[in-house]
Amino acid sequence: MKNLKHIDLFAGIGGFRIAVNKAGYETVWTNDIDKMACDVYEDNFGKGSVICDDINNIPIKSIPKHDLLTAGFPCQPFSAAGKKMGTKDKTRGTLFEKIIEVLEFHQPKYFLLENVRRLLSMDDGIHFKIILEALASLNYFIEWRLINPLQFGIPQNRDRVFIYGIKNPVVTNSHQTLEKYSVLLDETDLENLKFFNYQLEDEMKLISNSDKKFGNWGIAYSNKFFTQMLEPLPNQLKPKLLKDLLEDNPSPEFDFTGDTLNRLNGSEKIHGYINGVEVLYNQKGGARMGYTVFGVNGVAPTLTASTSRHYERYKIEKRFRRLTNIEYARLMGFPDNWCNVTTSYNQYFLYGNAVVPQCVEWIVKRFGQKNIDFKLMVPKQPSLLFQ
Repeated sequence: MKNLKHIDLFAGIGGFRIAVNKAGYETVWTNDIDKMACDVYEDNFGKGSVICDDINNIPIKSIPKHDLLTAGFPCQPFSAAGKKMGTKDKTRGTLFEKIIEVLEFHQPKYFLLENVRRLLSMDDGIHFKIILEALASLNYFIEWRLINPLQFGIPQNRDRVFIYGIKNPVVTNSHQTLEKYSVLLDETDLENLKFFNYQLEDEMKLISNSDKKFGNWGIAYSNKFFTQMLEPLPNQLKPKLLKDLLEDNPSPEFDFTGDTLNRLNGSEKIHGYINGVEVLYNQKGGARMGYTVFGVNGVAPTLTASTSRHYERYKIEKRFRRLTNIEYARLMGFPDNWCNVTTSYNQYFLYGNAVVPQCVEWIVKRFGQKNIDFKLMVPKQPSLLFQ
């Protein structure tokens, strides 16, 4: 893939580029509006490697021709931690339209987009339906799936939806179409595919008629889609725990031991696991209510770009402290010093707003490959597949 060109919209600190370059693509153009993110990007990829400006100010024809477009388009309009306005957010939600404009003008062979899990279910799927209709109208075969860094040996519970597209598909029956174009299915998924022994067209519905939340996996092309709930993607690398990524003896600046000990009298002992996250204490119970103290024998909760999350306490041996900026880097799959050009405090926001490179690399390396073989599996009791 040495001759294939890549552009990155809303590039942040370069998570997509790290992965795509490892997969053999050459990044020829990048854009982001955030000055801190651009500083980090240039520190790692070179001066002038990113255009730091509002995408709305950049003429689409000035963007070079490319084979792959990637974009972690702003997730705050869809995030449970934000105002949840979706495509109604005029300042961020409609930035998705710029992706459509670039795809329509340049018609790259591939695209790969990333966003929060909530995108699939918000307002009963209305926002994702709008996105699917726009992408499918450009003659792409589209596939999406929830993917988690846990599946790549990174101990952070961070479900993200990845949306992949390939231009000008030749669509035939379900076996041939998925075997040729799918990059997000694993051999172990085959037993769960409802339409395995049927014509794919018979199971697809009009995107415009979608009236419910979308499953964690699905496909779309032309004006139709099919979606289904699948088991999580099997682990591609050996799982790790949060304690495996911690720094040895970090600076006292991260410590909240005295303050935490004073607060524990008013907290409820939990000492349990919620979605793999060890929760030790909480004011109200649960994983997100009130004042929470986490343990390190599970995985980390989703890292966010919200400043309030920087001060959650973790009990690490005899100390109660927040995670360090270096631990944030490791939990996002970046080198320890990736954001050293800015302050430790700012790094929390930048990492929390990034994409995990290992997830992207696994997907992109599967482009154009034969990733599943339907001939290996013969469905049992085919008459029961739709019950």
